[in-house]
Amino acid sequence: MIVDYLKLFFTFAKIGMFTIGGGYAMIPLIEREIVNKRWMSKEEFMEMFALTQSLPGVFAVNISIFVGYKLYKVGGSLVCALATILPSFVIMMLIAMFFSRFQDNEIMIRIFNGIRPAVVALILFPCISAVRALKLKYVQLLAPAIATVLIWQFGLSPVYIVLAGIVGGMVYTLWLKQKLIDKQV
Repeated sequence: MIVDYLKLFFTFAKIGMFTIGGGYAMIPLIEREIVNKRWMSKEEFMEMFALTQSLPGVFAVNISIFVGYKLYKVGGSLVCALATILPSFVIMMLIAMFFSRFQDNEIMIRIFNGIRPAVVALILFPCISAVRALKLKYVQLLAPAIATVLIWQFGLSPVYIVLAGIVGGMVYTLWLKQKLIDKQV
């Protein structure tokens, strides 16, 4: 049992340690590790990914908790959550301790600027994978594309985008509900 917990811990610690760019950048690595180790099928992973996006908190940690629970109940959840969080915590503490010494260092500035395009690619990949797995049509991608442009180019607050999405979803649901009622009559 301890060997199983260690395997879980090292798998999720590796994910937490070697992923730059936050939660979305972790998704391909988490998926590969979980599916290759046969802890979940690709379909189960995509369902769990969709579910964890609707939960509060960091979804990479939520995913690790779900995997740990599926395999070893509460103990597995705790091990996976700790393993996912610990590397980031240690790295952030080290950066905080030494940042003032290196914040004006030209080499460090170049390193961080060089990492940015890689982070964008790491975030874009799971988005494309999710679109393919959900078999979305191009017209369904129009709203997220418009929202992205409004935030990126025009500086619109994401709060307004979320509010517009809520209103749009409510209007669509009421319209669809009315259409179903009209069909029954």
